[in-house]
Amino acid sequence: MADLRAVRAVLLAGGEGRRMGPLGTGRLKPLVPYGGTCRLIDFSLANARASGLSEVLLLSQYEERLLMDDLHRVWNTGPGFRVHFGPYDTAYRGREVPVRIPQRTWPLERGTADALIRKGEYIFTEGVEDVLVLHADHVYRYDYGPLVEAHRASGAALTIAYQRIDRRWVHLFGMVRFDGGGRLTEFVEKPENPTSDLVFAAFCVFDAAVLRRYLSDLDGTDWQHDISRDVIPAMLAAGEHIRGHEVCGHWEDIGTVERYHRAHLALVSGPRAPLPVERMPRTVRPQVARRWVADAPGVRASLVPADLVNAGLVAQSVLFPGVRVGAGARVRRSVVLPGAVIPPGADIDAAVVLEDGHIQHVAQGVSA
Repeated sequence: MADLRAVRAVLLAGGEGRRMGPLGTGRLKPLVPYGGTCRLIDFSLANARASGLSEVLLLSQYEERLLMDDLHRVWNTGPGFRVHFGPYDTAYRGREVPVRIPQRTWPLERGTADALIRKGEYIFTEGVEDVLVLHADHVYRYDYGPLVEAHRASGAALTIAYQRIDRRWVHLFGMVRFDGGGRLTEFVEKPENPTSDLVFAAFCVFDAAVLRRYLSDLDGTDWQHDISRDVIPAMLAAGEHIRGHEVCGHWEDIGTVERYHRAHLALVSGPRAPLPVERMPRTVRPQVARRWVADAPGVRASLVPADLVNAGLVAQSVLFPGVRVGAGARVRRSVVLPGAVIPPGADIDAAVVLEDGHIQHVAQGVSA
């Protein structure tokens, strides 16, 4: 296992989830339930803990108190790993949930790079050599150790994770290209006409001193306050040594409800699903077992909890714990959130069923 003691991991979690429709209404995007077992933010945290990191610094903005209270209850429960809450962290030390936390005295961050600047005193501390930047809405299991080791061995200023995808989806991401030696030669955020099938997987390792210098140089200029739109392009234009590190295996950026739904259909595609239930974090009602069922009475090719009460038919769907399916109801190609009740005789297809039973239908074949 790589020595990660000199690595500061930061988790960008400022999303509101407005593009998720009813699924994101009144809910923090990082806390959107996923895969029948967890929430979106839990993937990056589970990866960090499994990689050997002892702490991750949360960079939040929207409804910070709600997010911090939740993560403190779920993740700061034992020795060896915790989420650090920056200027609020002292209030959470040694307590279940604090009564009061300090009031925000700094302006709202205008982008991901702004978040790094405003929390800089908690990032660029003594002994920190590298900064690992993670996001809260990406679904994947990954050991960050080899990425950090490759970054250090190369002497690069920045090492970015990348993945090869179908070119028709590249316009949704940051497109990257590399030369024959593995150095970054092109980085274009959401290109109109992609010329590569490689995309930035949105996690990366910076040399801490180099990152701090570029943030300082950019702050106060006419910029977009963004890592992908400002910091990385500035480093590339200046000729910094930037390398790529390929991510093999399942990786999903959950930006819209359509992508959320499509990713869930992949989870129930069969015994060789890209992300088996056994590899997913278990943070939503962890005491309840889950399993993929190929064919059983009332269930076909679905991921279901052990406490499912089912008097209908469930097919090609992902169900969370506490779900009840009424007599004669049919649930197909859908995601059913914790505790939802499907009334008798209902016919639900290609939808997300929210906790209160609201049905959010998902357009098929949407590329956004």
